[in-house]
Amino acid sequence: MLLSVIFTSDATVLGLLLVVLALVFYTASLKHPIWQKFYAIFPPLLLCYFIPGLLNSFGVISGEESKLYSVISQYFLPACLVYFTLGMDFKAVIRLGPKALIVFFAGTLGVMIGGPVAVWVMKMISPEVVGGVGADSVWRGLATIAGSWIGGGANQTALKEIFQPSDRLFSQVIAVDVITAEIWMAVLIYGAGFANKIDRIFKADASAIEELKDRIDSEQKVSQRIPTVYDLVLIAAVGFGVTGLAHFFADYITPWIKINHPSLERFSLTSSFFWVVSIATMLGILLSFTRLRQLEFAGASRIGSLFLYILVATIGMKMDIFAVAENPGLFGVGIIWMSVHVMVTLGVAKLIRAPFFFTAVGSQANIGGAASAPVVAAAFHPSLASVGVLLAILGYAVGTYGGYLTGLMMQWVAE
Repeated sequence: MLLSVIFTSDATVLGLLLVVLALVFYTASLKHPIWQKFYAIFPPLLLCYFIPGLLNSFGVISGEESKLYSVISQYFLPACLVYFTLGMDFKAVIRLGPKALIVFFAGTLGVMIGGPVAVWVMKMISPEVVGGVGADSVWRGLATIAGSWIGGGANQTALKEIFQPSDRLFSQVIAVDVITAEIWMAVLIYGAGFANKIDRIFKADASAIEELKDRIDSEQKVSQRIPTVYDLVLIAAVGFGVTGLAHFFADYITPWIKINHPSLERFSLTSSFFWVVSIATMLGILLSFTRLRQLEFAGASRIGSLFLYILVATIGMKMDIFAVAENPGLFGVGIIWMSVHVMVTLGVAKLIRAPFFFTAVGSQANIGGAASAPVVAAAFHPSLASVGVLLAILGYAVGTYGGYLTGLMMQWVAE
């Protein structure tokens, strides 16, 4: 990094990051063949991480000196989780049928099994790749990938705060996370063109997909609305009100555990942030059973997505791009891990004869979350994009908990 930083004001840095996000999404929306080919290779999410990382690495901004990440992770992240889980429609999830849910949770299981297996295999081949001590213990960084691959970026950040990997280690695993996940997404989108052939191999009945497309089209036309000022104020009140409540309870729970059960520190239960995100997620799920769920149709999850991308950009500004090359063996861990996820997901899908649509979207709802699951679903038919969102929201609901358990298993294997 250069000796002097060009932009040191957090107000300036936040403005710069938002301009970067705007440019990424603007160019990604263009229909010009050059941009379409570019984003086919470098997805928008990848740039949202790496452009701020480049700005940090070359001294334009300083992720180490900036306070943006600590503010956004403490306040925007829990609100983001609330907005994503608030839109959960359990009736709609159940209407997808058992096969969709079975394949989705098979994908979750594949991630939870694949993490410890990948660490164990790499420990046998090259133990230094998964070694390290303290904040540089590689399992701490890999635990954040588990959160990302079960839920999404918000869950990943939650686990980063819980397990506290060093910024340098986190820079390395972010690259493994995004690049490995995007390669798998490209395979799934390519496979969408052969869905009928794959369904014949799996002996799957895809007739329910057509019925699903028609039902989703009609529901969206009836439910979506333009948000009023009252809607926006209520969305803000719910998100940040729940966030405040989660912080309030965490401030009592954490000291009590530290005093009465200090041995639980090994399981990160003395982390205040663990309780903040756990309580916020649980309250968001509970609120999804109330009339407040209607805020989803006024754009609650879209505001959550905005918060998520701001969060992604602030994570990126803490990355040192040059650190990625320091431990290339981590990509081997990512490949082994993803291979286990793929084998478990496809194996269960073939066993229950699930349509490839459910297989692809169920897998991507885990691996890519709300940012990319709709893209894979839309590759089958544009009206099916909301199925990707629906399953991704389910991933957000379980991502922090599943990722946390996966992190503990990887810790056990690594140590």
